[in-house]
Amino acid sequence: MRSNERAPVIIKKVKKVSGDGHHGGAWKVAYADFVTAMMAFFLLMWLLNATTEKQRKGIADYFSPTIPITRVSGGGSGSFGGDSVLSDESLSQTGTGGVPRDPANTEGGKGADSTGDDGEKQTAKLKEVEEMLLSRSGESMTSDQLRRHIVTRVTDEGLLVEIFALEHAPLFHAGTTTPTPILKDILTTIVEVFSLAKNGVAIEGHVATQPVVVAENTAWELSSGRADKVRTLFESLDQTPGKVQRVTGHADREHAEETAMAARNNRIELILLRSKR
Repeated sequence: MRSNERAPVIIKKVKKVSGDGHHGGAWKVAYADFVTAMMAFFLLMWLLNATTEKQRKGIADYFSPTIPITRVSGGGSGSFGGDSVLSDESLSQTGTGGVPRDPANTEGGKGADSTGDDGEKQTAKLKEVEEMLLSRSGESMTSDQLRRHIVTRVTDEGLLVEIFALEHAPLFHAGTTTPTPILKDILTTIVEVFSLAKNGVAIEGHVATQPVVVAENTAWELSSGRADKVRTLFESLDQTPGKVQRVTGHADREHAEETAMAARNNRIELILLRSKR
């Protein structure tokens, strides 16, 4: 190229592409949603680990519907089987029409045993026995040492007295049906208080879960054997014939404490039953 010739002019165009909706901040929104979901997940895991079974049940009940729903509806079971959805005189059937005739035969119905004047009198009597047992009325019939092993509550079935073992104070010698002096002292007190009522008594045995390494699981035999041993002791202290009406062994199927092998699950339940009439 000669010096007097002009060099060609080259123009370079650069196209700048700015971020639009598709290639811009949309990923940030998705990432924020993901982080929020993960935070909620780990918070849920922490809450499940930090709360007890009763607390979780209370939380679940808080979010459950509060509108009562009944299984009993109006009308009959067939076509035109009822003249009104509220009629008690039409073909009434539990769960399909009308209101059941006998409340004692309905699901959850308590009948004459725990409702009405007779039921209220029985409940009052059971609570009186409970107060006597726990020395709430000022009568010192149960020492503080023994009272640590006792929990009571009035149920639809009667007054339930739960006698449970402590870590260093068992009710029976390990793996046997031989009672300890503590259990004998507790039973003496309970029999004395139960003698204030003529109601029948049910005895139920429970044991903690045994280790997996044991050669033979004896939970059923142990729970029923211990319940029957308590029956023998009870009848030797209370000479009322036919006082004990039921003896049951539940093995390790109903734990009082979440830890399956806890000493607290080794327990005996005595129920002062409601009278049928």
